[in-house]
Parts: sequence; C-alpha cells; structure tokens
Amino acid sequence: METLNLNVRVDANDKKSFEQFCNSVGMNISTAVNMFIKAVLREQKLPFEVKTNTFDEAIYEKLKEAELEMSSTSKRYSKEEILESMDSIIG
Repeated sequence: METLNLNVRVDANDKKSFEQFCNSVGMNISTAVNMFIKAVLREQKLPFEVKTNTFDEAIYEKLKEAELEMSSTSKRYSKEEILESMDSIIG
C-alpha cells in the first residue's frame, strides 16, 4: 500500500499536548491520526458530535411556546415559577 505525507497546521501548544497524550497511551501522532482517519472511513461520520447554534434556536422556540401559553391563560405565575420553568427549558 502506498503511503503519502499529510501536512496539517496546528497550534504549537495543542501539538505538544497531543503528542504527550499519544505518548502516554503508547502511540505517536501519526498512529493517532491514522486511527482517526480509519474510524471516520469505517463509520462514515466524525467520531464526535459537531454542532451549530441550533441549541439557541431550540431554546428560543421553547421560550416562545411558554410565552404563548402564559398569555393564553388567566393564571398568574410568580417570578420563581417563571425562573424555574426557564431553567428546565435551558438545561
């Protein structure tokens, strides 16, 4: 099998820390990167979750729903109830 070089630019501190980690688990950076590539190809996905700010959009939608519910009822909510509800929505 033919092998090729892969050049990647990384922060110097990150490289040093990553190299230390790799050494601590008995491998070098090249082996770790090859393991990453093989895992991506095998699973056809990144081995970690990549997210956007959709979390913020989901929170906004939930808060809008709560606002609608609160405005459509005659019940009055205390400050504590509102804060508790917001805490449960956010996390």
